[in-house]
This record gives sequence, C-alpha cells and structure tokens, in this order.
Amino acid sequence: MDMRELLIDKVVVNIGVGESGERQKKAMKVLEMLTGNRAITTYAKRTNQTFGIKKGEAIGCKVTLRGEKAEEFLKKAFEVIEKSLDIRQIGEGSLSFGIREHIDFPGVDYNPEIGIYGMDVNVVFKRRGYRVKERKRARAKIGPAHRITKEDTVNHLKEKFGVVVE
Repeated sequence: MDMRELLIDKVVVNIGVGESGERQKKAMKVLEMLTGNRAITTYAKRTNQTFGIKKGEAIGCKVTLRGEKAEEFLKKAFEVIEKSLDIRQIGEGSLSFGIREHIDFPGVDYNPEIGIYGMDVNVVFKRRGYRVKERKRARAKIGPAHRITKEDTVNHLKEKFGVVVE
C-alpha cells in the first residue's frame, strides 16, 4: 500500500437552476438519473434582487459521490468532455469542470418534458493519512512532502483516466 498514491476523496455534481419550483425538481431528477444517488436541494445564501433570488430559497441541487460510484461517474464525465482539460481547471488536489448539456452522457436521450441542464463537476483528491487533519483527537497538519501539488493531480489524471491537460 503506497502512502503517496492519489485517491478520489469525493466528486460533487452540482446543478444551479437559479429558481425554485418545477425546474429545480426536474434538475434533481436529472442528477438522480445520471448518478444513481439521491440529490439534495441547495439554498441561496443571500438575497440578490437583480436575479430575483431571496435568501433561503431553493435554487439548485447537488449529489456527492464517493468510492466506486465516484470513479464510474468521472469516467463517463471525462468521455463527455472528450478527455481534455485546461490547466486552470486544476488546483492543489482538486479539479473542477463544467458539462454544458446532460444529454451528452452516453445512454441519455433528450426528453422535452425535462429539458436540458448543464452541471458543474468538482473532484477532490486525497492521499492515505489525510485523516490526521480531520479527526477530533490528536489532530495534526499535513506535512509539505505529503501535500498534493498541481503536478501530482495532472499526472494522476493522465495515468488513470487518460485525460489530456493543455
């Protein structure tokens, strides 16, 4: 077991609709259909009169995936974006990219009752031993040699998923 090996901590898939009601419920159905997990509602943090959003209003939904499901979803998502990413989408142990239309996923057909939704995909990587910074008792910092760099993330994406980073 290699302590330096990169692992997928979680994948968060988010659809921001900007309004509550029917569109938000349809977005939840789309997420549940694509991921196989139950979606939860996201709420506005503050009021924005320009967009007609009130604090506490349901404006989107998200799903958090871990383990095998996260890896399977990522493989499909990378196929949709044609396995190419910009270096600016990659951070220190994280990665974020958008998908314009959910109907680009394999096996998903256009349904006029649902419509078309775009989504954001956020991936967080970790190494074995990262629990020391999150546990309650005897919490410690992660040393600089064990932190995940941008280069580590890029190399992992190339090796595991065959993603091209430009």
